[in-house]
Amino acid sequence: MLDRRTTLKAALAAMATPLVTRGARAETTMSRITAYAFSFPALSGGDDIHLAEHTGHPLLVVNTASLCGYTPQYAGLQALWTEFRGRGLGLIGVPSNDFGNQEPGGAKDIAETAEQQYSVTFPIAAKADVVGPNAHPFYKWAAQARPNEIPRWNFHKYLIGRDGYIADVFPSAVEPTDTRVKTAIARALAEA
Repeated sequence: MLDRRTTLKAALAAMATPLVTRGARAETTMSRITAYAFSFPALSGGDDIHLAEHTGHPLLVVNTASLCGYTPQYAGLQALWTEFRGRGLGLIGVPSNDFGNQEPGGAKDIAETAEQQYSVTFPIAAKADVVGPNAHPFYKWAAQARPNEIPRWNFHKYLIGRDGYIADVFPSAVEPTDTRVKTAIARALAEA
């Protein structure tokens, strides 16, 4: 546990610390950190969801909301989880109230929507900010890695490759079962 805390503290401290400037792009210590350095509190309490548990496997991280026009994407995310988890895909939903106040409820309300209405079985994190100064450290890392591809609404999808870096990004309007998403997942699963 101490190693994970140390890694997370180092990640947070490094977020604004430039190391080297190469060409027009400034690299930072944060760019050397992978998604596996982060964790989310679990929606149900108890053990945190440690992304390090997915080391060497692709991982889809999606910010969700219960009262959004895109909320039916939970069904598509569950379909992806069912289809690809046996091959190594990880999937985590991260509820957020950042866009349109469409996740106003607490853990019980979120679980009711995800688990009871959409039969979700993949891990759901506790509600978190995904944009702005209070964004969860994973989302700050992702924004630094892909500044032009930050979440602009609910159900924004980051596909993390086996190496722990962002392999692909899909905006909210792209359905989880879209051929582009499934192809990117299959490609990430095939990479050694």
